[in-house]
Amino acid sequence: MDLKDKTILITGSTDGVGRVVAQRLGGAGARILVHGRDAERGKTTVADIEAAGGKAEFFAADLASLAQVRRLAEAVREKTDRLDVLINNAGVGTAGAKRQISADGHELRFAVNYLAGFLLTSELLPLLKASAPARIVNVASAGQQAIDFGDVMLTHGYSGVRAYCQSKLAQILFTVDLAEQLKGTGVTVNALHPASYMNTTMVRQAGVTPWSSVETGADAIVNLATSPALEGRSGLYFDGLRESRADAQAYDAGARQQLRSLSLDLVGQASTKSKEQHS
Repeated sequence: MDLKDKTILITGSTDGVGRVVAQRLGGAGARILVHGRDAERGKTTVADIEAAGGKAEFFAADLASLAQVRRLAEAVREKTDRLDVLINNAGVGTAGAKRQISADGHELRFAVNYLAGFLLTSELLPLLKASAPARIVNVASAGQQAIDFGDVMLTHGYSGVRAYCQSKLAQILFTVDLAEQLKGTGVTVNALHPASYMNTTMVRQAGVTPWSSVETGADAIVNLATSPALEGRSGLYFDGLRESRADAQAYDAGARQQLRSLSLDLVGQASTKSKEQHS
């Protein structure tokens, strides 16, 4: 893909693999919309991209707040009339044995790793469709656990690993589901596990010795975002650079529909979608 004049939003791109992806795509000619929580790190990331001859802007938002996710989408719409690639990369790792909740009262990993991307993607879909052919890349994980629809927020038997793995599988269910909805629009959506235990803050906070580099993970993300071989291909899950299969729940239409209904309800879009379907 020729990245000149392309606009790419990468969530969580002031640190770790997201930052490497931002630098690479910026260096290849794309205009990068950098997202993070820390303004100083955001400025530094933008400066690095610009120093290498790229174009970048910073957008601050805490994805643990659905209101801030909406404001992020609004800020993006105000700054650009096109969006060629959306990379939902931001996330919270497995560290911590204590259950945490988001600003909206949802289990934190489900909220940040999955629900924020669900809402942000929904808010930016008109822009992506108007820019078609366009791509959505969901950075998930090989760590996957079937969603317990009886206790999605894990009020019983909580662990950081369980919460993380459930939220990452939710991203993949969303990917397969959205691919069906986007048929014929020119917008594709795929998910991936970039690399195992990359040398990132998230991995170090979990007390794990890194196995792989952020550069390896960045290779895989950039592949989904730009490879000509993926043109028109959608609803796929990749393990690194290889097309793979996710947990069986991702291919269960009933589970995907259940997750979609729950998600629309949690972000306050259920009534809107119902009206659209009956109009």
